Amino acid sequence: MRHTVLALIILLTGLGSYTPNPVPVSRHKFIVIAHRGDHVIYPENSLEAYREAIKNEADYIEIDLRTTKDSQLVSMHDGTVNRMTNAKGAVSSFTLNELKQLTLKNKDSIQTYHVPTFAEILKLAKNKINIYLDFKAADPAVAYKMIKEYGMEKQVLVYINSPVQFTGWRKAAPKMPLMLSLPDSVKSVYGMQKFIDTYQPDLLDGGYSQYTPALLANAATLNLPVWPDIQSAGEGPADWDKALQKGLTGLQTDHPAALVKYLKEKRLR
Repeated sequence: MRHTVLALIILLTGLGSYTPNPVPVSRHKFIVIAHRGDHVIYPENSLEAYREAIKNEADYIEIDLRTTKDSQLVSMHDGTVNRMTNAKGAVSSFTLNELKQLTLKNKDSIQTYHVPTFAEILKLAKNKINIYLDFKAADPAVAYKMIKEYGMEKQVLVYINSPVQFTGWRKAAPKMPLMLSLPDSVKSVYGMQKFIDTYQPDLLDGGYSQYTPALLANAATLNLPVWPDIQSAGEGPADWDKALQKGLTGLQTDHPAALVKYLKEKRLR
């Protein structure tokens, strides 16, 4: 679905050579992205999950940005609150105050967790961890204004889900690094280069298994980082071994603490 909807971008951007925007600076050569925060213990997309990712030395927290009924920005993966809270309905049908009254479902029945605002996440992450912004449903200009207010322009990259998001971000923040997924149909260097020339991403996502050493070498010649998804129910060292063997230098994971520990054992952190 992601790459299908992105196919329309060609009509809006055109072709031609370009220089990718640089990604946020990290202390580590191998990038660990905590998918929806470190939610092994805490609820996904909660401030506690983001704090845990910082404690466990992840390089990025992946957050999902959505807009409330009263135009406030919050982090929630799903378009509804049904799965993650004690209520039902679309995120966009709640005011921020109403969302703040909800509690997130969690494994720990003692502590109460709430839906965080984008402002709270930016404040938490500043000078501590970078943000991988999965741009679900929001206005790029509004989001970028808040990013600037918190001085986080150099600590954010944006994952694009639609053509209008792509053009919106290029207009609102031309220097913001934008990530696109490499389509599953791309199997060759030629196909990859055609995709890159057409859509002009600043870095690439996708499934880790689709990348070959040849594709990664081509991306490297273009200074184009490749940090794909590896998160899955059975994710573990066997998957990470395969990713390293391919030559990958970054992964989005559901187990950031375990991946960091694994990398340290491999002397890669």
